[in-house]
Amino acid sequence: TLAEVAAAGRMDLAGVYDATQMREVNAQWRARPTGSWKIPAFASLIERAPFSGKRSTPYAPGAVHDYMHAKVTVADDVTFIGSYNLSHAGETNAENVLEISDSSLAEQMARFIDSVRLRYAASS
Repeated sequence: TLAEVAAAGRMDLAGVYDATQMREVNAQWRARPTGSWKIPAFASLIERAPFSGKRSTPYAPGAVHDYMHAKVTVADDVTFIGSYNLSHAGETNAENVLEISDSSLAEQMARFIDSVRLRYAASS
């Protein structure tokens, strides 16, 4: 798992997640026995790798929509960016993802992710 990769500490692994939405997702995972393993796996990941959690306004009609929805992954010289959810919704919704092989873009995106991560580090 990604948590095991983080625990091994052999690669640069860092990121940002929406802390408010993750609390809601954890409640969904707790409600389903088949998803309960994800809770300690995610907790282990964010304990072992430098991830920051952004606090957002919980979703409600008419409320501020300040939650994180963008998905970006940088692996070596490749950037994956799009709307794809790594969940059942990603399998059933119309989602988009681009795979871009460009070392310069990958480096720029990695720096951007780190800057966002540092911005929300205090709120984690």
